[in-house]
Amino acid sequence: MNFASVHAAVWKASVTQQLSHSASAGWQSRAYNPAHLTMLDRRDFLKTTVVASVAAADAQMNAQSPRLFPGFTARRIQTSGAAIHTLVGGSGPPLLLIHGYPQTHAEWHKIAPALAQRFTVVMTDLRGYGDSSKPADGDNHVNYSKRAMALDQVEVMRALGHERFAVVGHDRGGRVAWRMCVEHPERVTRAAILDIVPLPYSMVTREFATQYFHWFFLIQPAPFPETLIGNSAEYYLRSRFQRPTGGTGAVTDEAFAEYLRCFKDPATIHATCEDYRAGASIDLEHSNADGAKKVTCPLLVLWGERGTVGRLYDVMKIWREHATDVTGKALQAGHFLPEELPDETLSELMRFLA
Repeated sequence: MNFASVHAAVWKASVTQQLSHSASAGWQSRAYNPAHLTMLDRRDFLKTTVVASVAAADAQMNAQSPRLFPGFTARRIQTSGAAIHTLVGGSGPPLLLIHGYPQTHAEWHKIAPALAQRFTVVMTDLRGYGDSSKPADGDNHVNYSKRAMALDQVEVMRALGHERFAVVGHDRGGRVAWRMCVEHPERVTRAAILDIVPLPYSMVTREFATQYFHWFFLIQPAPFPETLIGNSAEYYLRSRFQRPTGGTGAVTDEAFAEYLRCFKDPATIHATCEDYRAGASIDLEHSNADGAKKVTCPLLVLWGERGTVGRLYDVMKIWREHATDVTGKALQAGHFLPEELPDETLSELMRFLA
């Protein structure tokens, strides 16, 4: 066993012990008090999550997702801010697929093979997710801003020889795609965004807070949400797919196993919380600075009529305020369109991207 493997094993054992301790006497002996989470606690926690990127190296080398994508090849592409796990397959015009929370590129496994018959399909794990690296947080969560994530995607596509390309983003990937369209309009030929609306924090209601409780839970200071999730990562992960508005029964065992393999890494849990912390802070600053900027490329918006987005918002009205050439429709699904309704989602994407 090499040094990295030994280091990873020792670190994982240490984290397991810390989580066990936090669930036992250390936390049971006193009521939760935010004052007990000292700055030193937070610094120590952040140091361990940075180390976790090293601990996950062996798992990255044995990533199972390519078996979900016959004919695709896996690459690890270094950008200016992260190392991005990437799958490439097919031939034709370049098409980038960006996943959502709490998933990885594996969420596209039901539709990517068909898309690859007409496009050169590129699928990535967002920084902090899956088998991509987990950068340090940065000031005000800047390293998990959608600006940083969008730049990763542009640099990945450039590394593959694609200066201009179409993009499809779901959930968090949709927010990255939106930021890419606004800040890198010269790169994006067409964009499809699945089941989001812009700036949801500006439209908070009781029902929104109930359905999207995790938007407020995940942004709490580290290590509070990380510790609670880490104590039962599998239970938490399953809960995200078992909501009536989610993809109950749609996520295959193989896909869930891949999501869980990645999500069990404490560094992933922390990084995905950072994604949401950025969404409640620096991302809003970037959006406010946009002024009158809109998405100018052709934009397709799809959403699930049973999902929270479809039930709470006039989706097209909102997107028309942020894009100059937008079409869209609801599909008879919840939130996880590529897994709940792969055939219908594929059909709409093919029609739009042709």
